[in-house]
Amino acid sequence: MTGPVVVGIDGSSTCTSAAWWAAREAAVRQVPLHLVHSWTTQPHGMPGGMEAEGQRRYGQDVLRQTATELLHRYAGLRLTTEMVAAPAAQDLLDRSRDAELLVLGSRAPGSAAGFLLGSTARHVVGLTRCPAVVVRRDDPTVEVGRGPAGAADRDEIVVGVPEPGPAADAVLEFAFTTADARGDVVRAVTAVRRFPGAPDDGDLRAGLAAALAPWQVKFPGVGVVERVAAGPADQVLLTSCARSRLLVVGRRPHPSHVAWELRPTVHAAVRHAPCPVAVVPHG
Repeated sequence: MTGPVVVGIDGSSTCTSAAWWAAREAAVRQVPLHLVHSWTTQPHGMPGGMEAEGQRRYGQDVLRQTATELLHRYAGLRLTTEMVAAPAAQDLLDRSRDAELLVLGSRAPGSAAGFLLGSTARHVVGLTRCPAVVVRRDDPTVEVGRGPAGAADRDEIVVGVPEPGPAADAVLEFAFTTADARGDVVRAVTAVRRFPGAPDDGDLRAGLAAALAPWQVKFPGVGVVERVAAGPADQVLLTSCARSRLLVVGRRPHPSHVAWELRPTVHAAVRHAPCPVAVVPHG
């Protein structure tokens, strides 16, 4: 049985954007959507000192209002809600064992200090068992209450393809499955690192083509664009996804299991990408 798309909501505009993106994704994939609210984890900026009963009432209101809005937009959506006492990050991580996808909200870039994932999102992205998608509050593909905005010319899913092997298979499976459900094109990107002894462009193009071949056979209706470009992987990916609907990157397990120690490419993607970012665990 296919697992649900799970999104944590807290009543903030950040999580509301994530919920709208998650609802559309669940509708496209034809899987259930599950809204979760942790009444013990309050959104940033909420007045302190609220008693437990008040926090629970707030959570019930958030779940009810969000569910009503989403069902109004997606009438056939299979939607369930749940309020939990566990910390939001831990509850979402527990659900990642059975979910098809977790969707998380993130604050938009603002100050000169740049973008920072919220503590819940950072923890979940670093340790989730299933793919996690980070959606910015100001994402141009999401218009709360009216569905995707400015998405008509965003028909590509960009995927960073590492060396052939389990890592490439994990991210390509997610990218092709998502593109097939949406009718999008996959733009597969490999970065060239210039140093003595590094593979030349021809070898990299051949390796990229070989990694893509089985997925093109499995998903013959998905268009594919291949790109091999020189430069650091994070910069190559960011320039490739300027007009994309989704950026897909892989995440290796960290030996210390410290969630926020994301590798530079993943960190740069969730910090700077102008579209939602799917972080796919592998290995």
